[in-house]
Amino acid sequence: MHITEANLSQEQKELVQLAARIPESDIPLAKRFMQTLLVDPVWLSCATAPLDDEPVTREDEEAIRQAEASIARGDGIPHEEVLREFDSQA
Repeated sequence: MHITEANLSQEQKELVQLAARIPESDIPLAKRFMQTLLVDPVWLSCATAPLDDEPVTREDEEAIRQAEASIARGDGIPHEEVLREFDSQA
């Protein structure tokens, strides 16, 4: 199919106009993004999935506050230690 402006929907025309405004340095990234939309159904599914509508409970909020405070105190396990642990289990 030969693509002409007459063959394009209004939304496709708008997409072409947006593409024309992409800075030259960002064109490779934009191209890969658009190819991903066409090729990778898993990525497309994730990108278009509805937001989680599960309500956040008071208990959830408290658990999040505690986790953030723990991270702020530096109570986490260093990345290198986690890697060593997984390596020793292999």
